[in-house]
Amino acid sequence: MAANCSRCGAALTPGSPVCPACGAAVTAAAVYPPAMQNFAPPPSSGTSALKVVLIVVAIFVGLGIIAVGAFGFLAWRVSKSIHMSADGKQMTVNTPGGSFTTNTSKAFTAADLGTDIYPGATPGRGSMEMNVPGNSMEVGVFVTPDSKDQVVAFYKSRMGSEATFTDSERSATFKLTRSPSETVTVTIGARSAQADGNTRIAILHSKASKPSS
Repeated sequence: MAANCSRCGAALTPGSPVCPACGAAVTAAAVYPPAMQNFAPPPSSGTSALKVVLIVVAIFVGLGIIAVGAFGFLAWRVSKSIHMSADGKQMTVNTPGGSFTTNTSKAFTAADLGTDIYPGATPGRGSMEMNVPGNSMEVGVFVTPDSKDQVVAFYKSRMGSEATFTDSERSATFKLTRSPSETVTVTIGARSAQADGNTRIAILHSKASKPSS
């Protein structure tokens, strides 16, 4: 682009020491047309893209730190709510709504379970008790070498005709509703590897507190 004379504005001849129009010596800095004076180079697209990438990475890193912190806080809260006995046979989980307790060493009685325990049966794996405000549940698990049919005959005499009874090849179930707030369910499983070849008996006794008047 040709330069212009600083005195008259005429176009200068490249390499000429004087202006061809007014004869003024070309000593001042060349003046470029207004369009060239206001021209600015476009921003580098590569730099802008790099900034965007860095911002996105920073956001993901920040979210990752928040997620790790939240998970750690949740794990801490859970660890504070769980209590394990020294022998590992009892675990209690405390919640705002009550407590949940599993106890494999508790010796359940007929009074706890709401019905008689099969004669000669021994405690099995899976017994537990649960207590929450207004509700409680005990599950007593027992095993016996006697057959499923022998155990069914025993509970038919104990549960009475008011109990609902269902039977299949592998299991039988009695359910007795003693009141709107109390039920007893007895499940009898045929001999299986889960019970070391014995007949398994699970007695579930649930109770709900009566609403206050």
